Amino acid sequence: MSAENVAAEDVIAAKVRRLVTAMAPRTPTTLADTDRLIEDLEFESLRLMELTVALERAFGLPRYRPEQLIGVRRVGEVIALVEGSLSERARS
Repeated sequence: MSAENVAAEDVIAAKVRRLVTAMAPRTPTTLADTDRLIEDLEFESLRLMELTVALERAFGLPRYRPEQLIGVRRVGEVIALVEGSLSERARS
């Protein structure tokens, strides 16, 4: 992986973290990739849907299908989902 790719991923991760922090019902003092969206940050289903829409808009992504979101429970998994979506879009 090139330094350019690492830098781009760092920018993406930082932007995702800012959105998660801004939308979290319980604002963390520090946000870790291992923080759980529901248990640690107190997201509920409606707020999770709003976060999904905010991520789609912020990164210009198509709507996520429900099956793509299964298993996304931690901040790091949200980051990986967005990075994967952007990577997939770049390939097509």
